[in-house]
Amino acid sequence: MNHSVKIAPSLLAADFANLQRDVARVEEGGAEYLHLDVMDGIFVPNISFGAGIISALRPHSKMFFDVHLMITEPIRYIDDFISAGADGITIHYESCENQEEVLRAIRSAGKKAAISIKPATPAFVLEPLLPYLDMILIMTVEPGFGGQKFMSETMANVEAAAQMIRDGGYSIALEVDGGISSANVAIPASRGANVIVAGSAVFKAQSPAQAISDIREEAERAYLLQAQERIKPFSLGENQQT
Repeated sequence: MNHSVKIAPSLLAADFANLQRDVARVEEGGAEYLHLDVMDGIFVPNISFGAGIISALRPHSKMFFDVHLMITEPIRYIDDFISAGADGITIHYESCENQEEVLRAIRSAGKKAAISIKPATPAFVLEPLLPYLDMILIMTVEPGFGGQKFMSETMANVEAAAQMIRDGGYSIALEVDGGISSANVAIPASRGANVIVAGSAVFKAQSPAQAISDIREEAERAYLLQAQERIKPFSLGENQQT
């Protein structure tokens, strides 16, 4: 089934002693994406894993490998992650000065190009890069640590990114990442987010498949409702908003 909202479990929350097993569980549970957070200990405080882990998992999954590079000067390693099996690569706006060059390099290799911003970075800085993007990732926590609390104040960036995408007529996915579960996923989905990263809420669940289903149900309901409200025709007798 082609869902309106894609679910992307974050590998950081998996059991690293049983990665192949956990990846299989979320794939069998209906997840379309696998979110792979690469941290270098410089751009963010933690170190996670590199291209080797991605390469080792690639033969065991058909999911879209959504590689999120939280590293400085990502151009240095783009080829490595492409060779490892990335389907899409997200760089951070704040991690380099040559964002357009990096995005072009990702696309020239036939991969999906994405960019992410930290909570304090306003979404409008991405507007010049929209022609080179397949996805925007809005961080809903400070990047670098798993298990953080969802920051509702980041919804201003989700709304702004969604508006820029609509105004420009682009087909750009809008992803959110950080502290998301079925209890709060409707908040970003109602603002236009259609790719949902969830770590602990999926991998730590007793049933990852049920967790994925619950998150998707709540997200799709909110996402489709906001889409319908946007195109709702004006009717006589209604008060026009100015």
